[in-house]
Amino acid sequence: MKLEMYYVDNDRSETLSDFIQTKVNKLETFYDGIINGEVYIRTEKGDPKKEKVVEIRLNVPGTTLFAKESNETFESATDSTVEALRRQIKKFKEKSTSR
Repeated sequence: MKLEMYYVDNDRSETLSDFIQTKVNKLETFYDGIINGEVYIRTEKGDPKKEKVVEIRLNVPGTTLFAKESNETFESATDSTVEALRRQIKKFKEKSTSR
């Protein structure tokens, strides 16, 4: 799956990009109709325990799935975001197969 990575006010990290790509690719085991996606990686000011933010938008036929999570590290925020998307994909699949 093709993912566009956007680093907002952060330096680009190939290690982080590869980590996110690997995690998001695992979503294809639940639904192989994902067309492409966008990932926004940024740092928010405020609560120091939740200042790393990862937003993922996935395009699937007929709709767009979106999740945004924040945490202490980009890796843990990515894990939370991918888990939220996994739940959305399962729900989307259930709806589309019941029609």
